[in-house]
Amino acid sequence: MQLTNREIFQHHLATPSVLKSPIEIVSSKGIYLYADDNKEYIDLVSGVSVSNVGHLHPKVVRAIKDQLGKYMHLMVYGKYVQSPQVKLAEALCNNLPTELDSVYMVNSGSEAIEGALKLAKRVTGKSDIIAFNNSYHGSTHGALSILGNETMKSSYGPLLPGVTFCEFNSDDAIDAITQNTAAIILETVQAEAGVILPKPSWLKKIRDKCDSTGTMLIFDEIQVGFGRTGKLMAFENFNVTPDILCLAKAMGSGMPIGAFISSADNMNKLTYNPALGHITTFGGHPVSCAASLAGLNVILDEELLSRANIAGELFESLLKPVEEIKEIRRIGLMLAIELYEECNVPDLLKIFQENGLIVDQFLFNDSSFRIAPPLIITNDEIHKIVEKIKHCIKTLN
Repeated sequence: MQLTNREIFQHHLATPSVLKSPIEIVSSKGIYLYADDNKEYIDLVSGVSVSNVGHLHPKVVRAIKDQLGKYMHLMVYGKYVQSPQVKLAEALCNNLPTELDSVYMVNSGSEAIEGALKLAKRVTGKSDIIAFNNSYHGSTHGALSILGNETMKSSYGPLLPGVTFCEFNSDDAIDAITQNTAAIILETVQAEAGVILPKPSWLKKIRDKCDSTGTMLIFDEIQVGFGRTGKLMAFENFNVTPDILCLAKAMGSGMPIGAFISSADNMNKLTYNPALGHITTFGGHPVSCAASLAGLNVILDEELLSRANIAGELFESLLKPVEEIKEIRRIGLMLAIELYEECNVPDLLKIFQENGLIVDQFLFNDSSFRIAPPLIITNDEIHKIVEKIKHCIKTLN
């Protein structure tokens, strides 16, 4: 007897967690996912802030098909001039501060973090790193070393030495930066902690201390980049520019790609003494780069930056009166909905799914759930979704 896809999933696919009855998705469009039983789901997670321009945006699909007709992988990254890579790099740099003018393309967010850590050590000649509690930067060895949760990494030691953890928004982090610090790395907005925004003055103090000690400031915008916060990059909200910027997720508009970006002077350190300071085979895959450029243009041309703010404000205003909601933390179209203790979030997520809503909780915040739908969502859709959310919360009680 031939196994079903769901049975193969359970028997042969290695997964990071146990799913008793996973949904099988057969198609998607815009903010909607469609299952094998013809049930429609509304995506309020965007694949964890990946599908910012929606699922199967026609301009992204067209760019992918056009590139497929030309070439796919040709050679390891950096050996040939490839139009999708150079056009994407140019577009990114044209929309970033002048200090960020050199792009190294990789395959994922974790790889971007790995490259950024290596670059910071190479540029400064130092090894100490400061990271933050409740931060998430990926699951590879270096990224895990700066992840701010002991439970998730306790089985994989020893990890990188010389890492100090501080509290987000604490002045202790500023005091911890010394002449021996290679880098301080932080999510510009702490995502998995439950959308924790930095104090603008705090970021400015960190920037000043980094300048005085020769420390690299790394912003992880893997989850909050590409319009999610109402700006193309989240750091624009706070008027502080990093030395190294890490990107992925929404960068590919559904295709796998990541990047770490710094100055050309910094990046040249990976080219010489020794050469091949950082290597990737599939980094900057031409099809992913074509999708990325198309998605970037959609965000800019279709004014999705302002749309993120409008949609986020509407969600917040409609949900604020709900008595079971304790607090709403928001930036752009990224919301953490914190419930009172008597409301069980995992149980609520099951009710959401039964009612056709794909909602997710945070890794390091058990009392909140996230709302981060594609930026193309309409006001009418938001009104309907909020009514469903209210119904589900009432059902929980």
